Amino acid sequence: MMSGDDYGGEGVDNPGPFVVSHTCAVCRGQGCSACGGTGVARFFHGTKAELNTGDLIEPGHRANFGRLDRGTTYVYLTGTLDAATWGAELALGKGRGRIYIVEPLGLIEDDPNLTDKKFPGNPTKSYRSREPLRVIGEVVDWQGHSPEELTAMKEGLERLRQQGVEPID
Repeated sequence: MMSGDDYGGEGVDNPGPFVVSHTCAVCRGQGCSACGGTGVARFFHGTKAELNTGDLIEPGHRANFGRLDRGTTYVYLTGTLDAATWGAELALGKGRGRIYIVEPLGLIEDDPNLTDKKFPGNPTKSYRSREPLRVIGEVVDWQGHSPEELTAMKEGLERLRQQGVEPID
């Protein structure tokens, strides 16, 4: 398990929304070939699944959002602890939320569920891939959102569900 600066880069503990926790040292967050144009040196995945270093997170699991009876066709990752925190808090299942440090094993693309609909330009640094993510560590010192923020987000997701809004696949 890792905390603070233990997981490489210039770390900041839970810096809040839209702050890349570990920028690419080569381009200093501007995007280059070393970071695939993302400006991100470390990616995160929020979930309730208990995983170990070396485990793979792959598409095909039950969805957390939209129609819950479908399997996912993508895995999701982010360059911000805030977005990973939402993933950990909103994931279905029992147990506590967890945030893993992950390494994409294939191409990644902007997550259109956020970048096309809510945050054009991808300030959340949210991505998806059809290829697995390898768990390389766990962030253990993250802080969750306030109960009020969590309730508001869950109510917003429920409104979307009632309107029939589905994730973009």
